[in-house]
Amino acid sequence: MTSRTQTGNATVASTQREGHGAGLFFRLMGKYLARYKGYIAGTLGMNVLAALFNVFSFTVILPILQILFKVNDKHYDFIPWDSASMSNLLKVAENNGYYYSQQLIETYGPATTLLFLGLILSFLTLLKTATYFGGSAMLAPLRTGIVRDIRNDIYRKIVRLPLSFFSEERKGDIMTRITADVNEVDSSITSSLDMVIKNPIFIFVYVGALIVISWQLTLFTLLVVPLMAFGIGRIGKKLKSKSLTMQAKLSDSVSQIEETLGGLRIIKAFIAEDKMINRFERVTNEYRDIASRVAIRQSAAHPVSEFLGTVMIVLVLWFGGYLIFNGNSPIDANKFIYYLIILYTTLQPIKELSKAGYAIQKGLASMERINKILDAENNIREAKNAHSIAGLERDIVLKDVCFNYNETREILHNINLTVKKGQTLALVGQSGSGKSTMVDLIPRYHDVTSGCITIDGTDIRQLTLHSLRGLIGNVNQEAILFNDTIRNNIAFGKENATQEEIEQAARIANAHDFIMEMEEGYDTMVGDRGCRLSGGQRQRISIARAILKNPPILILDEATSALDTESERLVQDALERLMSTRTTIAIAHRLSTIKHADEICVLHEGQIVERGTHEELIACDGYYKRLHDMQQL
Repeated sequence: MTSRTQTGNATVASTQREGHGAGLFFRLMGKYLARYKGYIAGTLGMNVLAALFNVFSFTVILPILQILFKVNDKHYDFIPWDSASMSNLLKVAENNGYYYSQQLIETYGPATTLLFLGLILSFLTLLKTATYFGGSAMLAPLRTGIVRDIRNDIYRKIVRLPLSFFSEERKGDIMTRITADVNEVDSSITSSLDMVIKNPIFIFVYVGALIVISWQLTLFTLLVVPLMAFGIGRIGKKLKSKSLTMQAKLSDSVSQIEETLGGLRIIKAFIAEDKMINRFERVTNEYRDIASRVAIRQSAAHPVSEFLGTVMIVLVLWFGGYLIFNGNSPIDANKFIYYLIILYTTLQPIKELSKAGYAIQKGLASMERINKILDAENNIREAKNAHSIAGLERDIVLKDVCFNYNETREILHNINLTVKKGQTLALVGQSGSGKSTMVDLIPRYHDVTSGCITIDGTDIRQLTLHSLRGLIGNVNQEAILFNDTIRNNIAFGKENATQEEIEQAARIANAHDFIMEMEEGYDTMVGDRGCRLSGGQRQRISIARAILKNPPILILDEATSALDTESERLVQDALERLMSTRTTIAIAHRLSTIKHADEICVLHEGQIVERGTHEELIACDGYYKRLHDMQQL
């Protein structure tokens, strides 16, 4: 537990040294965003229109203010539109707008003109809200699509990663990354995409409008902005690293739940319920403490930005009022009010953007944890010119094979053996001698460290993984079944298997009779990992699965060692039928099951120390003879 904590702390420390902000966001999320360029372009266009309609709707407020408060008594004359140039277009539009307002007041009176301007404001607001909705609606497929893509990518990667990766990782941690971390990305990052895409557009358009109204006031305003940025930055500085630690603690708790469910029998047998409860509560308390600090820091975003925004408005109000009172203002009073309205409106997207920034920092911590799976190296690669193999014609040869998981200890050393087509090779030896590792090298669950393995003279590294593993059927000590029907478990290795083929495989495996005795026959659900079946029944279904696949090479990894005598007899009978027409490599602890093997290899500490038939090895009076005598006793 300590080593994993140290590893987690090291991960957090390294993350703190990495880049933050927009660059990290686009580095981690860019490949997913690129898949939805059309939706992003659509929402950008909609939000630009929404921002423009919002600004234009504010311009209607100016003549409304003029009518209500009579703050502008100036008389306006119409300026022909064709006389306007790009440099004075805004001034012409402003002049003519006031001219039309005066004409309406003179013709229909102030009350009717006010109603008319209100209808224009309502129409512009309708356009703004419609485009605003359109921009958000276009992001919905993007948000849900990114979360789906991340989950699919993780699952694809997990299925294709070598077994060595999972020997170094906890299942609970991997499950947390697939579930909690992806959910965190959804709630933190993808839910913030609307704010991230929309708000910069609104800020840009609003600031542009402020510059057009008065660049002098806007320059003063921009001098105040660093104050807001500093306050917001101080809060979000450590949010990502804290979130990483929080997710690591959540992984610890999920791992403990997974271990507890798998070991309940032992926990109860050793009366260790209180010990496990205390252990779990310690982790959940640590998670709660970190989660509280993250939540408090994140909840500070809105009040801090609200306060700093109000301070900015107050400073601008004071400065603008000072200029107006002294007769030095570049704009009149009603434009100043209009300026303040837009400035205050600008604060909302700024606050939302800062809130999104905190959420994204939190989500990036989860995205980095996800990327530790997505970026994990798969050292089992196909050669560029890899070719398929249809079947086994001559032999399987292991030549000078050495293997180690890391550089500290060699698991297999100089293994040389040949298995001819149709032969049965048995591997025996103490636990940890390298038997299972040796058979795992043939389907390339791992690659040899040195030496080579060939099938019909071709190095297996030059074969496609699909065709290589298609040659091999496995029956393991633990019969691994999926929470599905018996029919689907038997047909797992063969697409479009017919009911007749499934039943034939079950008969050969001595499984058909007990299947038909069940209420739903072949449609019976086997439960989680086959928990609704006995050990012998599970094993016979796994044998039926191998029979239906009909592979030329069969690997048996202690297929009967966990069974009672009656089940072992039924399973052994099924195995002998399965082995009769195939090349078989069998790992066995019970020597009685491999007496008739063509060759028996005895492994000890990663080396073949004896080889021969059962009778030859008994006559040698060596390691095999001692194992045999111990089992006889």
